[in-house]
Amino acid sequence: MQGYFRKRGSTWSFTIDIGIDPKTGKRKQKTCSGFRTKKDAQLEAAKLQQELSQGTFISEKDTKFKDFVKEWLREYENTVKVSTVRVREHESGRLLSYFGGLKLKQITKKMYQDLLYDLFEKGYALNTISGIHSTGRMIFKKAIELELIKNDPTQYAKIPRAIKTVEEIESEKEIVKYLEKEELALFLTTAKKQGLDRDYEIFLTLAYSGVRVGELCALMWKDISFNDHTVTITKTYYNPRNIVRDYQILPPKTRNSKRIIDLDPAVLKELEKLKIRQSEIKMLNRNTYYDEGFVFAKTGKYLGYPEFIKTIQNRMTRLLKLSGLNYKLTPHSLRHTHTSLLAEAGVGIHEIMERLGHVEDDITKRVYLHVTKAMKTEASKKFGELMRYL
Repeated sequence: MQGYFRKRGSTWSFTIDIGIDPKTGKRKQKTCSGFRTKKDAQLEAAKLQQELSQGTFISEKDTKFKDFVKEWLREYENTVKVSTVRVREHESGRLLSYFGGLKLKQITKKMYQDLLYDLFEKGYALNTISGIHSTGRMIFKKAIELELIKNDPTQYAKIPRAIKTVEEIESEKEIVKYLEKEELALFLTTAKKQGLDRDYEIFLTLAYSGVRVGELCALMWKDISFNDHTVTITKTYYNPRNIVRDYQILPPKTRNSKRIIDLDPAVLKELEKLKIRQSEIKMLNRNTYYDEGFVFAKTGKYLGYPEFIKTIQNRMTRLLKLSGLNYKLTPHSLRHTHTSLLAEAGVGIHEIMERLGHVEDDITKRVYLHVTKAMKTEASKKFGELMRYL
């Protein structure tokens, strides 16, 4: 082995040849220090020598974690939607608060695991910790790929989980809340009689189609076929800062989110009325109307711009309170409501998934199974009653 060992103070170090620099032709050396005994230094040197002979040696770089994260994000943003980049920026920010001042190679498995424990102890939600961990794994995987480090500190890391009580486990069995048939009818009646401008059309469409609220805000008149009684979903609305002119129209959530949905004639009838009213507003404001063809376009100061998701959420809360219903429900609850009513009508789970634009979704399945289980129980009960009168 070409190299030497040296003792400085109470610790040992070694220097070993690791090859020839192709640019200068001179030999390259690597020094490792901080070993308690000479034997420890010799064992590490032997391990390094074995890596060199097997061609598995990686000369770790001095890249700082914060610099690499910036570089990784720059490359990552060219491969995904802007909304996904925003999530990764937020999650990598959490990692930077722990590792920002360190080099990539200084971050150990223990340090990374301690980060996950610390997030857990601070009360972060499991989904939040999982997202941060997912981003961390992506960052270090890329660093390994680029041979900046040789060990992945995220490998074998585990997300801490609280030990649940019996009560908590039993409460998990509760179904996701949605509106029952009679409640939905009351909610829509309230929207029609006491709703603000466009409330009835908005919530009628959400309830009867099961579309996501972002998909609803992105709907354009060209997406609706009054002849075929369908709406085509190909995009979603994105505006995290709620600045009217800063909105973006993005591809839908997943590949399966692109779909064509049959619409009930009652919904189409209301949308036709809305289109006529909108045309009148455009005529009166032809010089200022933002005419991009949005179905649920603003009618106040910013005529024609797509409605905020937040505005729809606030309006739904208002109507739920007026109806005496659970005001904590959200527009997304109408997707669960749509699922429950389709299940009650006898539509199969695969057809429902296709209509909602899902491949797999646990909540949709839970709603479906909850409803169909009740239907099966009722069927069994009716059969029993029938047989008792024979």
